[in-house]
Amino acid sequence: MSTDVAQPFALDLAHPAATDLATTGGKGSSLARLAAAGLPVPGAFHLTTHAYRAAVAGAPQRAIVEAATHVQPDLPETHEATASRIAAVFAELEIPGEVADAVRAGYSTLRVPTGNRVPGAGEPAVAVRSSATAEDLPGMSFAGQQESYLNIRGEEALLRAVRDCWASLWTARAIGYRARHRIPADEVSLAVVVQRLVPADAAGILFTVDPMTGSRDRVVINAAWGLGEAVVGGQVTPDTFLVARASGGVDATVSTKEIRTVRTDDGTRNEPVPAELRDRPSLTDAQAARLAALGSRIEELYEAPVDVEWAVDDGRPFILQARPVTGAAGRQPNTEVSPR
Repeated sequence: MSTDVAQPFALDLAHPAATDLATTGGKGSSLARLAAAGLPVPGAFHLTTHAYRAAVAGAPQRAIVEAATHVQPDLPETHEATASRIAAVFAELEIPGEVADAVRAGYSTLRVPTGNRVPGAGEPAVAVRSSATAEDLPGMSFAGQQESYLNIRGEEALLRAVRDCWASLWTARAIGYRARHRIPADEVSLAVVVQRLVPADAAGILFTVDPMTGSRDRVVINAAWGLGEAVVGGQVTPDTFLVARASGGVDATVSTKEIRTVRTDDGTRNEPVPAELRDRPSLTDAQAARLAALGSRIEELYEAPVDVEWAVDDGRPFILQARPVTGAAGRQPNTEVSPR
């Protein structure tokens, strides 16, 4: 699938080279590690940082770096002005042919075989996720600075989403963050993960350390109906499942879930949860216990507490991403408190 052995533009999900942070970014290298360990990660491919550099090489990169020279860390108006100038660069950016070919080749590996000759049949719906080289690291809290695009279908829509991911490396928020952390503009690059979209019945986040107390004696799972964006974005009050490590017992707090994120023909939308589901638990105890076991496996792999985005489709759990827990909770691996 790669177009250049020395500097591949695309890599298979679990390719050995894909665990390199500089090549696939924080999110991508983590997913490659999870997939190589046999965890249930949806099918995907990486568009590497080499593809980004090839796309912006020459005049676009010079314009980006020049615009970034006007950024002052403590003046948000300079972040906004720089972001506007760089957005104009990406609006005019043409993806080089060899990079576009790598995207198309990677996408073809995710297609579902079909005998249907209707145009678009077999075109998989994918999530297109930015993966920066300074995100998802133990000492940084960069995750979420760039964009993800869900339910993208077809080659041309995928290429647009890839370009939009690259552009999101230069939002005002991301520019300000990097300026405060003294990350030079000319060293910044972005990989992209193109991942088969799980048509989730329920989704959410789990923590292998209690993010509030630092307790390691239970796994904390937040869950709601539909895709996980409503949970991640704080648009719904999720159910909470506490799974005791020692006994496997599950203590559930069920919330009234008003909103869920669902797929549409051309993206996603939030819609009201059907009345009969609003006060029902979004996971069974058995599903929560299985997710907690997966979280513990990932924690062993990372040798550190982790937070994990997951989805359940037709009872099957999938791991969408994982990263070490940052902040106080992640620095208290030996803190123990009594279970509720």
